Amino acid sequence: MHTVIIGVGGVGGYFGGKIANSGQKVTLVARGKHLEAIQNKGLHVKSINGDFVTHPFMVTDDTNQVEKANLILICTKSWQVAQAGKLIAPILKEDTIVIPLQNGADNAEKLLSVLDAKYVLGGLCKMYSKIEAPGVINHFGHDPEIVFGALDKSISDRLYKIKEVFDKAGFNNTISKDIYVDIWSKFMFIATVSGLGALTRATIGEMYKHRELNQILRNTATEIYKVAIAKGVNLPEDIVDKILSFISKQPYDSTASTQRDIMEGRPSELDNFNGFIVKEGKKLGIPTPTNKFIYSCLQPMEAKARQ
Repeated sequence: MHTVIIGVGGVGGYFGGKIANSGQKVTLVARGKHLEAIQNKGLHVKSINGDFVTHPFMVTDDTNQVEKANLILICTKSWQVAQAGKLIAPILKEDTIVIPLQNGADNAEKLLSVLDAKYVLGGLCKMYSKIEAPGVINHFGHDPEIVFGALDKSISDRLYKIKEVFDKAGFNNTISKDIYVDIWSKFMFIATVSGLGALTRATIGEMYKHRELNQILRNTATEIYKVAIAKGVNLPEDIVDKILSFISKQPYDSTASTQRDIMEGRPSELDNFNGFIVKEGKKLGIPTPTNKFIYSCLQPMEAKARQ
């Protein structure tokens, strides 16, 4: 199996590094100083589960140099998914599998807009990680896990072939029976804490413990729930309570990557999180005042970052 990682940030660097470190064939598609550092010194992964250095089969910024892949993990930011889908077209085989792992509720749909449906599975990951320095990934929270599954809920042999790759790499992974439920559940968590965290500059623990902010977290999640139900996602009725409980169990000082991007003046996934809910709510006739307020307050910073 040849696995190709598109985007070697906290997510792609960790999971790509784990697969490569298990002796499997991996190509990393990276860029800039990060690319140069990995080519010269290997990929360094610092992790709460143990540090390691690995030297993948290939590290490049040119997909024209990449051998055709059996498995492609798209680990870019949400707004880059469609472009990544176009980029990988030359390395697809008849049975290649493509899984998007970034945050967001509509990444599979973005891939379906540029790729044949036979290639695309739904996916998500759970972990806290980031690029600490060129060539260095820092995994600093949550036991890493990938959840993946067919968009039509079918179970096939190709899912178990992917699981073999992930099992050999040594990280948790789950074949989902309803990937849209899993994607929207993760999305509800990350969109709820990211925007409000960026707006308040507060950690997840600080927001949860603050009475008024806790209510805003709940309001944000409730609006996301209503949009998801209107879109036909079979979320359980108690999902908002479960998400708030999950938030309560996060490390007190933790922050989401989108929050950190906004606070540090980088382009973020704001449009793909709170902005997405506002847009879908308008389309479906569902009021989303909390998400709209958060999104509107952060839009000027996002516009400045994208200049």
